[in-house]
Amino acid sequence: MKNSVLCYLKETVGIHADKIAVNDGKGTVTFEELNNTALSLSYKISSVLGGKKRSPIMVYLPKSCASIIAFMGVLYSGNFYTPTDVAFPYAKVKSITDILEPALYVSDTKNSNKLIENGISKNMIVNIDELDMENKLDCSDSIIDTDIVYTLFTSGSTGVPKGVAVSNRSIIDYIEWAIDTFDISSTEIIGNQAPFYFDNSTLDIYLSVFAGASLYIIPKMNFSFPVKLIEYVNKNNINMIFWVPSVFISVANADILSRVPCECLKKILFAGEVMPNKQLNYWRKYIPDAVYANLYGPTEITVDCTYYIVNREFADDDPLPIGIPCRNSDVMILDENDQLITSPDKTGELCVRGTSLAMGYWNNPSKTKEAFVQNPLNAHYPETIYRTGDIVYYNSLGEIMFSGRKDFQIKHLGHRIELGEIENAACGIEAVKNVCAVYNTEKRQIVLFYQGNTGEKDILDHLTKTLPAYMIPSVIKNIPAFPYNDNGKIDRKKLMNEFI
Repeated sequence: MKNSVLCYLKETVGIHADKIAVNDGKGTVTFEELNNTALSLSYKISSVLGGKKRSPIMVYLPKSCASIIAFMGVLYSGNFYTPTDVAFPYAKVKSITDILEPALYVSDTKNSNKLIENGISKNMIVNIDELDMENKLDCSDSIIDTDIVYTLFTSGSTGVPKGVAVSNRSIIDYIEWAIDTFDISSTEIIGNQAPFYFDNSTLDIYLSVFAGASLYIIPKMNFSFPVKLIEYVNKNNINMIFWVPSVFISVANADILSRVPCECLKKILFAGEVMPNKQLNYWRKYIPDAVYANLYGPTEITVDCTYYIVNREFADDDPLPIGIPCRNSDVMILDENDQLITSPDKTGELCVRGTSLAMGYWNNPSKTKEAFVQNPLNAHYPETIYRTGDIVYYNSLGEIMFSGRKDFQIKHLGHRIELGEIENAACGIEAVKNVCAVYNTEKRQIVLFYQGNTGEKDILDHLTKTLPAYMIPSVIKNIPAFPYNDNGKIDRKKLMNEFI
């Protein structure tokens, strides 16, 4: 039995030593180079910490080959990593470090200076540019599979960051499932979009480590220019991607694939928010032979707990299933009384049990107890489930369908309404390119924002024909562009602040 993700890295180095592991657009690193540098970093970390293990280490580096080396080096030292973005305002970084209380920072020459300018002692920083490559240290034998690999910080509903702590066993189960389900091998060239502080990147990084696949970090600028993005994919013969839906929507709305054919893509996965079938149908039209899969899950269950491999045709306004549980994950739909829902079309909260569950929130036992709770269906022994806060239901085929968030479920005119249902109806209008529904609590109004070449009256007429009267938005606004957060999801708070 493998006790850590590093077991897979060692195997990969033995088989694919000279193969490119990571290409960040500025340089490349082979698996052997990655491993050797990580071992030297491990030695330096352990020397500074006096051999201390199982401690949080902040990786303060640009998204690059160096980041991946840093992650593996931290793990080799017997500790765990937390990535951040050097482009973040330092106040945001500090809000994370105040909770994390890192034992050490790993950075480079340029960004070490930023840390020092913000009060971090030079003695607390290991500079990855100044390693002694003669000295190496491997502490992986001391790791067990419940030891933490990383903590990723989510913003939390209150705006206070929560550090989700994920173990080796959770990642091993997840990546082995993905390799088997999508037939991943060393022939894969993975085009990374997700920031390394966003959990979607876990699949990209560890598929590369486990399978010996090459990871191409696509320059962030390309995602603002869909033509350049597809040209980059073609140029580098990328055959697998795992992107947030907003990227697919952008490419489809700009009709890029009709002008820039893309024949190299074979595996197209997406997660992070709802994928509208209108734009998915566009991709399926122009790249018909690829495998398409909708993955679903919050950070707290190690990226994904359900998946749906797209295997039939959908109308533009049909919702897309989030599918069935991933291997070794059990999902259950509970009603308001914590009773199990098994019949179709009845909504409830999706809850998860299994080794995919995170260890909890770092340095936050109260929030951990709120979200990771005793399974109400099991009174015989302690068993933890995670309450996702997502409202779902089974369709007639037994597939799980996403209905909306608990916090996106509103009560309006005496009715419980899922804002996602309104968004889905609006997506059925041909000229509409993207939508987002929010609720103005102060004025008790449903507000629908959209992008597209059609009038607000046309939207209203369509919704009046497809939705009950109590679900019709009070305000419909055409906006030039949606604001997105750092993870590529629509920023609903910013949308309300700027346009309401």
